[in-house]
Amino acid sequence: MMRSLYSKLVLMTAAIMITSGLLAFLGINTYYHQVLKVQNDEKNMSIAQSLVMFIETNEGVSLEEFLETQAATGYKLYVVDESGTATFYGEPFRVENLPKESVDKVLDGQAYHGMANLPSETFVTGFFSNELVNTVGLPFIHKGTKYALFIRPDIKMLFNEMHYIIAGLFTLMGIISLLAMLIVAKKLIDPITELTEATKKVGEERFTGDLHIHRRDEIGQLAQSFQQMTEKLSENNRIRKEFISDVSHDFQSPLLNIKGYSDLLLGENLPEKERIAYAKVIQSETDRLSSLTKQLLLLTSIDQLSAPLELKTVQLDEQLKEAVRKYRWLLEEKDMTLSMNLERVQFTGDPGFLEKIWENLLSNALKYTPKEGTIDIGLTEISGKIVVTIRDNGIGIDENELHRIFDRFYRADDSRTQEISGTGLGLSIVQEVVLLHGGEVVIDSKRGDGTACIVTLPKM
Repeated sequence: MMRSLYSKLVLMTAAIMITSGLLAFLGINTYYHQVLKVQNDEKNMSIAQSLVMFIETNEGVSLEEFLETQAATGYKLYVVDESGTATFYGEPFRVENLPKESVDKVLDGQAYHGMANLPSETFVTGFFSNELVNTVGLPFIHKGTKYALFIRPDIKMLFNEMHYIIAGLFTLMGIISLLAMLIVAKKLIDPITELTEATKKVGEERFTGDLHIHRRDEIGQLAQSFQQMTEKLSENNRIRKEFISDVSHDFQSPLLNIKGYSDLLLGENLPEKERIAYAKVIQSETDRLSSLTKQLLLLTSIDQLSAPLELKTVQLDEQLKEAVRKYRWLLEEKDMTLSMNLERVQFTGDPGFLEKIWENLLSNALKYTPKEGTIDIGLTEISGKIVVTIRDNGIGIDENELHRIFDRFYRADDSRTQEISGTGLGLSIVQEVVLLHGGEVVIDSKRGDGTACIVTLPKM
């Protein structure tokens, strides 16, 4: 079963606390054995010397009462006389493991450094080792009798109220830290859980609903980015569905016409005049499908453009003239007037894509301008920017439709009645290509007053 991130975080926190505690204990334990153990031995040896000096300089003192008094102040004493009689003062030792050889050496006048020489142990700090061997020893003489005195602090007695307060403080700190970490982990995991649920919804193409995550940290930034991504995906999903619907419609209409007129052509007694008319309709619809397919492929190539544009130096005035030459037949057929005011301007861009801009704009001007109309083309360089203007005196566009003219497949209501029907993709292609070149395109038009298409490109 998969563990939740919350349980993992809690277990990790507990593991870190336990591991850090063990490492800290090992570090302190090592420091004791390497440094403090010798110092502790010297400190207790100094205390033992004070006791021995007092006993030997005060012959009249009661040895029994004096040693009991010292034991009451927080020490464990072990005294052996020269006859081998041993007496304990204070709390008993946990282990009475002092070798007889050590006792004999002290009685012979040697000092015993049991604390400094205590073997190192990993998890048992010598300071707390309640063993008889973990003592310091000195000889003394009282009333003519030799004694060996062994001493160590009574740790239990030394742990007074302050030590318990400190121990309780650290214990409480550990508990509170753990509880606080649980709360912090919960607050940290909750937005991630919400993001996970939102991700599942997005995977099911359910883009509705806002995230209730209001934070200013990295998770808040992630939630904000996710919300923006969801909105973009929702918009793309809407556009995709509209795109499929529009493509289906735009393909279905000419296909139905082709099928219908093809069926009519199969008539045995069809007059020659009608046969030619039907064939022209089929040819027109075929050309429309071909144009639609080409423009869809061009839009797809623009949308999926991963490699940089193939930038070359383009002579824009010559490219515009070449675009006009391609449509000269239509100009003559509609008896239209075309004027060009072109400066010699060079631009660094993708020649193939730039050509599509002029072809689509010129094509639209020709479509929606009546016979004997006029088209003016201008090219100039102003303040480091290149401006191309294609103006006609055609039917124009309603002001309430201008904001949608760059939408894919969008056509004005009466545009289909024109002599040459459009696909609704031309201006979308123009805008995409212009943006790829870092420029902008503006359409200025009024119904019945013609249209001006203004393309501004940065001088590179």
